[in-house]
Amino acid sequence: MIEVQLTRIIISEVNENQAVFLKEIDGDRQFPIMIGFFEATAIDRRVKSIERPRPLTHDLLVGVVDQLGGTLDSVVINDLKQNTYFATLRITAGNEIHDIDARPSDAIAVAMSCDPPLPIYVKEEVLNAASGKK
Repeated sequence: MIEVQLTRIIISEVNENQAVFLKEIDGDRQFPIMIGFFEATAIDRRVKSIERPRPLTHDLLVGVVDQLGGTLDSVVINDLKQNTYFATLRITAGNEIHDIDARPSDAIAVAMSCDPPLPIYVKEEVLNAASGKK
């Protein structure tokens, strides 16, 4: 798996789809993922350290995992089918690692809600397909 970083968030008030751009840390491959407005603004708020008076949904999930004794580990973007990305949110609980199916946008929003943000990984074949490189 290849570690990537969030490099750009595009939020448009006139288009339905927003975008986050991920770029590999030790290379030049990058790609966008189209996401919803709510997820884009949630990610943007976290990146800009804009605090909310009450927890948002992604903050709630981070708090629940913590209160139950788990640890959020990472995000893995693990598949691309018909222009749709698939991801898992990796959670450690006890001695077990649990891969929880998640939309990439929600998983990235959770990753950005953690302090420090969770690492984001992409499977090699997904990164190649997404970035148009083989």
